Amino acid sequence: MKEKIIQYLEEKKECKIRDLEKIVRPKSSKEFTEMVKSLNELEDEKLIYNDHTSLYLIDDIHFMAGSAKDISRYEIAVFNENNKVYVPKNKKMKIFDKDEVLVRLKPEPSLIKVFNHGLTNITGVMIVKKKKTFFYSDLDLHCSIRVVNEKEFSFKKRTKVVCQIVKYADPLEVRIIQVLGHPDDAGVDISAMLTSNQVRQVFNGKIVKECKRIPAKVQKDELENRKDIRGLLTVTIDGDDAKDFDDAISIVKNEKGYVLYVHIADVSHYVKENSALDQEAYLRGNSIYVCDRVVPMLPFDLSNGICSLNPNVDRLTITCAMQVDEKGNLLTYNIFPSVIHSDKRCTYKKVNACLDGDKAILQEYSEVKELLFTLESLAKLLKKQSHNRGCIDFNTKEAKIIMDKNGYPVDVNVLERGFAEQMIEECMILANVCVAHHMHVNKIPSMYRVHENPDPKKVATICTVANSLRIPFDFYPDEVNASQIQKFLESIQDENAYEVLSMVSLRSMQKARYDAHCLGHFGLALEEYCHFTSPIRRYSDLVVHRMLHAYCFKEQKRTPSNDEKKIEKQAFHISEKERDAIMMERMVNDYKKAQYMEKRVGQVFEGTIVGVMSFGFFVEMDNTVEGLVPVHTLSNDFYDYDEDTMTLKGQTHGKVFQMGMRVRVVCTDVQREKGQVTFSLLERRNYD
Repeated sequence: MKEKIIQYLEEKKECKIRDLEKIVRPKSSKEFTEMVKSLNELEDEKLIYNDHTSLYLIDDIHFMAGSAKDISRYEIAVFNENNKVYVPKNKKMKIFDKDEVLVRLKPEPSLIKVFNHGLTNITGVMIVKKKKTFFYSDLDLHCSIRVVNEKEFSFKKRTKVVCQIVKYADPLEVRIIQVLGHPDDAGVDISAMLTSNQVRQVFNGKIVKECKRIPAKVQKDELENRKDIRGLLTVTIDGDDAKDFDDAISIVKNEKGYVLYVHIADVSHYVKENSALDQEAYLRGNSIYVCDRVVPMLPFDLSNGICSLNPNVDRLTITCAMQVDEKGNLLTYNIFPSVIHSDKRCTYKKVNACLDGDKAILQEYSEVKELLFTLESLAKLLKKQSHNRGCIDFNTKEAKIIMDKNGYPVDVNVLERGFAEQMIEECMILANVCVAHHMHVNKIPSMYRVHENPDPKKVATICTVANSLRIPFDFYPDEVNASQIQKFLESIQDENAYEVLSMVSLRSMQKARYDAHCLGHFGLALEEYCHFTSPIRRYSDLVVHRMLHAYCFKEQKRTPSNDEKKIEKQAFHISEKERDAIMMERMVNDYKKAQYMEKRVGQVFEGTIVGVMSFGFFVEMDNTVEGLVPVHTLSNDFYDYDEDTMTLKGQTHGKVFQMGMRVRVVCTDVQREKGQVTFSLLERRNYD
């Protein structure tokens, strides 16, 4: 029914509801109800617009649905993945940041509908002046704000609060839902951001009680039906600041090559399905890592305690033991419940130093150094295998924000990755591949990590940018595979061009997500893949563990079709929660980077143009701080934007700004609350 409606509207663009009835021809009340239901679903999916007289196709030509960004008191920007327009504000329609709206594009862009309000909470400061209290929003919402429950609180100094919007009007009506403390206290700013974005930060009393009932040590009766491999030399390798350890490694050299053991914390043994702990973990979906804290999926009593593979204690695990030959080929694998005893907690920094021959670290790691060198040898083979099958390395930069005791950012660096990080990554990928294969070939319900083929239109952007940078390529957007993109990126000699095209290639990819069906992973060039190795911080992995227990270890009486349906629903939810977490982490990083730049207004920096739009171009400094050079500040000429080549070209002098160019800029403005930095182009010679 829905397909028939869309097909008709694609031909007509607009039709009366009575005309649609003639096409669909419902022959009974049941069929008429189905037609109405289909129309409602298409509206919910933002594919059609129903003004209760006519139906219109939302086609990005006559109508477009998108997210609103508040630009000024008079104008908003509305954008989706295909289009972006600037729209005058409608006095009858209150629009705020993140609202989902509908725009009529012709003859002039105009707002016609608000699907839903994306802004539900706002943060701000209560300030006392002459015994009166005033609320100042952190973001300029271009409207007045009234706090409806102000009298319930007594404020004596500047206080950061979180407010919930109760009425979208002018004035905007809000109520205080949380008092966070003085705005300058360490961590208050990030707490405000987390709370205003409805991040779950507190575990309720029921969950706390449930945690207390879980033993802090492994009990003897829990060892039944588990393989005891506590005598196997085992280590964890994580970051210096890590406190929860999902995975541990053992490795043994034999006549066939290597036996690699990847031990993963058996969180599913403690977090029982449908318990209060499980329900809260599902709602969170994953842990969120921001620059001053972790918002955990599980309470710290579990994530840092009995579920964490801490050194010198017994822990329950699920082990994937893999026989790999001398060339790095996987020969066999075995997945089983186990109990381990980690011998040492290693860090990436020290393992890298050990592999580089640091004498002090070699002494400190004397009891495990042979294991580490054996693991290094295997990891190099696995990395070569990954490369041979076409796994893409986008070489992305991750920021490390250094903060003082007051939570103020004092430096921004690029997080360095040594071979130790790559070793663990290769081991985890191999274990994930084995588990995914096992579930797939045995038709066991499971949650897969999928990364589908990129949209050819977006791949064509890589070709466009490569042409503009004069970089040759030999693939077609309609038929590209991971290996071709990998070889293309490796062929680029110019470092700046490589960084830009790596970033453009990454942006052209689909978003990885979770699914109940095994659809393959384009970026890793794998046909079968899942997430099995991080059940402390990802709910998806917890689901995979439960299915292993149910169908492989204990052979529980379950209905596969029911589990598949449940996993389909879970996969959609967890994918959404992952996107929310990524957005939150970026938001905090952008905020802290902007705060770092506040004291550097007027200073000169060098950077690379990493994005070009009609309104200006984005420059990324070498430490990952990014800012916009607005086109109106390029005062020596008028510039035209060429969408095909993604360039700005001067009408008079012909100066071109394109991705990959190195430029010198001066920081002219910072809006910390929006996480925005503004640059202006510095040198005259850049125009000549």
